[in-house]
Order: sequence, then C-alpha cells, then structure tokens
Amino acid sequence: MRDDLPTWRSLLFVPVTAEKFVRTGADRGADGVILDLEDAVAPSQKERARTLIADSIPQVARNGGDVLVRVNRPWRLLVRDLEAAVIPGVAALMLTKVDSPEHVQAVAEIVAELEAERGLPAGTMKFVVLVETAAGFFRIEAIAKSDPRVVALSLGTEDFTADCGMLPDPEALFYPKQHTLIAARAAGILPMGFVGSIADFRDQDAFRAIVRRSKRLGFMGASAIHPLQVPVLNEEFGVTDAEEERAQRMVAAYEAAFAQGLGAVQFEGAMIDVPVVERAKNVLRRAAAIRSRKK
Repeated sequence: MRDDLPTWRSLLFVPVTAEKFVRTGADRGADGVILDLEDAVAPSQKERARTLIADSIPQVARNGGDVLVRVNRPWRLLVRDLEAAVIPGVAALMLTKVDSPEHVQAVAEIVAELEAERGLPAGTMKFVVLVETAAGFFRIEAIAKSDPRVVALSLGTEDFTADCGMLPDPEALFYPKQHTLIAARAAGILPMGFVGSIADFRDQDAFRAIVRRSKRLGFMGASAIHPLQVPVLNEEFGVTDAEEERAQRMVAAYEAAFAQGLGAVQFEGAMIDVPVVERAKNVLRRAAAIRSRKK
C-alpha cells in the first residue's frame, strides 16, 4: 500500500447544518469527521450548508481528528460544493455516486485550480471515493486508480443495494464488498467499509460482529452515522495489545531464525514464513500509526 495514506478507523458523519452535532462531533473519538453536504442536508438547505463549512472546521477538528466534506453528485451542486469545501483545514473530499474514472479526474482538475487560486499546496486535497451504482461497480478498478488524490475506496451499501434491487444483508453484499476491497488493495489505497448495513446502529453486539468479520476480510476502517458506532469501529479496526505483542514475538523469532540461515521456522506451534511475517509487520505498522494519531 502507499505510504501516504491516512489512518482512519472511524469517520463520523455530521450534518453541517446541525449545530449541536457540529459542536459535539469532535468529542466522539472518531479519527475523522465528515461534514455532510449530501444526504443529511435537505435540498432547500444546500446553499446555506456551504456557508457553514469554514466555521465548522475548528469545532470538529479541535481534538485532532481530520476534517472531510461529503459533496453532492449532480454537477451543478458539486461545483458549488467544491468552491466552498476546498479551503484550509479540510483534509479530504468524499465523492459520491462515482461511476467512472473520468468523473474523479474532472473533479481533480477543478480542485487543482482551486488549490492554486487559494494558495494551497498542490495535491493537498485527498479523495475518498464512494461507488454507489451497478454501473460504477463494473468500473471500480479503474476508479480506484483514477487519480493520486484518491486515498480510500468504499461501496455505498444502501444506494448500491437499492440500485441493484437487493437487500443490504451480508449474503448479498459479500461479493461486491470483497471485490471493492481487492480493487482498493490493487490500487494501493484504503479499503473502507464493512459487509453489512450502516443503518441499524442500536444493536451494538450485531454491529460489532459485522465489523469484526469485515476486519478479518481485510477492511481497514469505516464511516459511522451515529456516535455509538465510533468506539466499536476504533476497537475492532484497531490493534489490541495482545495482537501487537504476538506480532512482535513473531517478527523477532523469524529474524533470529533468518540470521541463522533458515527460511521457515516454527513459532508457537505453527510454521511461519515470509507472507505470515509480513502480515505481522503490517500489524506493527498499523499499531504505530494509530498511536501516532493519538499524540
């Protein structure tokens, strides 16, 4: 994976028009807060929502979380969203209903112009790409590789399943979610999301089980529509002390054996070799990145 990727276990959606949620969003412990201009904002409030971004940034970022802005899809709305959102303090844009690499590239061109006009370093603004249609899904590999600004890829569960005429249950989602993950990995970017619906946040045990399974499948983080989901995402997409300690022991055992000219060694009752040790090193890198976020 690329070495310039953010460490996002949890991204909390906050409607930018909801003053209370903007005021308390930074207190929920999310790695990032998504100021939402899209689904959570009524059409009659879109214009007002754009004017609230700048004042919302210091509030939602005050505890060190990254600030993202979710923009709308229709071009006439999207261009106005970009004019409002490409400003200092915003780390990334969440692009919605992306159905082609050309869409991402066109947005990147506009963003580059805005960065230059506003004195922002070129490439400052990163993209989180949401694929939410059947048409977009069949171009997902090209979308994932469409522009260097893209740092994360996710399949929008509710919109995608509605477009496909299926229910958002794990059985229906397994193939498209796994394909999305592999497309992200092939592009060297973050696979975001989980194999299940984001909508039911009250059943914490069920939500935790979904997230835990999704981590085993390879996902690295996800968005949350309710603060109750944030600690679950942080815990399940994080690294436990036991996982880190075991990874340290494994790497140490392998390196000791390698120094003696051995290529595969026995470790705690199992044989380990290069791929297994590389997975352990990834655990250690992940743990270090999470600790760095907390400082």
